[in-house]
Amino acid sequence: GCLTIKTGNDEIIVIAGLGNPGAQYAKTRHNVGFRVIDILTVALKASMPKEKFDGLVFQAKVGNKKVLLIKPLTYMNESGRCLKQVLSFYKIPTENLAVIYDDIDLPEGKIRIRAKGGPGTHNGMRSIVSNLQSENFPRIRVGIGQPENKEYDLADYVLGKFQNEKVMEEAFLTAADAAKCFIECGIDGTMQKYNKR
Repeated sequence: GCLTIKTGNDEIIVIAGLGNPGAQYAKTRHNVGFRVIDILTVALKASMPKEKFDGLVFQAKVGNKKVLLIKPLTYMNESGRCLKQVLSFYKIPTENLAVIYDDIDLPEGKIRIRAKGGPGTHNGMRSIVSNLQSENFPRIRVGIGQPENKEYDLADYVLGKFQNEKVMEEAFLTAADAAKCFIECGIDGTMQKYNKR
């Protein structure tokens, strides 16, 4: 349980998971965000998805909040196009958007929550920051580790499959829990709870 800041009934929270559409990408490292959204659509009993705003949009209700679960369908490096449309259509402030994505700067399976910050090397995040003209949105980073061989091409790495699918499945569940916590308690409570691990 957590103290929820009371807001109007029509507050909309957006949880976006980044990935690449298409079966060949389904289990790749770069599709962490999509995998977590899959868990959330079930956990939050979301509606069937609608294809709009260049993405797949699922709707759910949590308490008195409307939640949009989103998978951009633009391919990773254009992810921001989809989210810009969603936020401007519903007039949602950037702080109500949490983005779930894969992070090579974290060890495999580690979760980190941040309220804001730069996009780092992640091409999906770069696209979002540049489209929203803001770094002021929460993110749930899921560690995918780095290739042991430094010569290894990062593009190949992020499009590769996980060595340890089991560790990652745990991480996806934790990331989904963190997203639920964000919806219910906001970013500060979520950081306190999940960054201690």
